[in-house]
Amino acid sequence: MAFGEFVGFIAACMALSAMSIDIMLPALPLLHADFKLADPNQAQSVIAFFFIGIGASQLFYGPLADRFGRKPVIIAGLILFIFAGVLTLVADSFSALLAARALQGIGAGAPRVMAVSLARDCYAGALMARVMSFAVMIFMIVPVLAPSLGQLVLMITPGWHWMFSTLVVAGGMLLVWTITRLKETLPTDRRLPLTPRSVYSAYRQTLTTRRCAGYMTALSLVFGAHIGFIYSSQQIFVGVFHAGRSFPLLFAAIALTTGLAAFVNSKLVRRVGMRRLSVTGLMAIVVINVFHLGIDLAGYETLLVFMLLQGASVFTFGLLAANLNALAMEPMGHIAGTASSMVGFVSTSGGALIGMVIGLMFNGTVIPLNGAYVALALVSLVIAYYTEKPVQAQNP
Repeated sequence: MAFGEFVGFIAACMALSAMSIDIMLPALPLLHADFKLADPNQAQSVIAFFFIGIGASQLFYGPLADRFGRKPVIIAGLILFIFAGVLTLVADSFSALLAARALQGIGAGAPRVMAVSLARDCYAGALMARVMSFAVMIFMIVPVLAPSLGQLVLMITPGWHWMFSTLVVAGGMLLVWTITRLKETLPTDRRLPLTPRSVYSAYRQTLTTRRCAGYMTALSLVFGAHIGFIYSSQQIFVGVFHAGRSFPLLFAAIALTTGLAAFVNSKLVRRVGMRRLSVTGLMAIVVINVFHLGIDLAGYETLLVFMLLQGASVFTFGLLAANLNALAMEPMGHIAGTASSMVGFVSTSGGALIGMVIGLMFNGTVIPLNGAYVALALVSLVIAYYTEKPVQAQNP
């Protein structure tokens, strides 16, 4: 692929999971009503189970990709994604829907983790961060449009089931693109044996390499705060600010800031450096949300204030995501598939669980969300500082 098509393909691999999440946001009240759930917060499980599936699956895709190559793994994952999408269409109970969503997440894990592996196969360092930034910039079109697409489907069709047909079509299109255009990026002589000992060794290297483990943990914590916002967004806009009809547009406006951040990051990362941008971004999230928390506690929270300050937080997250991921992957080029699997598993599963806790803490205000942003960014900042401290001491 040419550079532009390669970036677009990486973005599509990432966007499939984002679309699978955000298209469901307008349907959460319908899920609560149709399945007669006891607590409205329970409807968020349809997102949480997808995250759990996509996170857990990444542990297996990495070793498989390091043994058989990237392309076969993507194809197998997309076939599973499409099959699970059909199961969601015919789900007749909430438990069946959650099981199908978890299976769908397992399928979506293949293109998601392979996107990072493909980028690391072809690029490294700041250039990889630049590629990922461009990919994120394109990929952010999907979270912007997905809630509106979901709202449109609900207006045209009689129920929420039909939203999943859109995901089946999207998975099929990406499958065709993969089969017809993607060339294998992992040469045969670089492939690793698939044995328990080799897999254990690769995962052990990933978890014991200080820079990888440190930045992976920091990414997981910040991602958890961001997922907490996604889980709570429908209830915040509808329940707190009574902006039900405008929810897709308001959510899209905030989501756009991540695409803007990715564009800014692609321009700055080679001049400023990944670590400096990451540390600055973590400090900015702390300051923004301490200020936001103070406003909320003082009783001055409004929709405009929330849009401005939450938009600033999401923009900063857009700066952090690509850089923290690239920093974690930088020393792991020789086992990029397995390392990206572990990074994806920890950040996605950890972020999903943290986000679920934040979502369940929703109490009719944005205080739990703001407080979580402050606490998680502070811990991430400490981790990032101590991750690099020994390296700085040895190489002043």
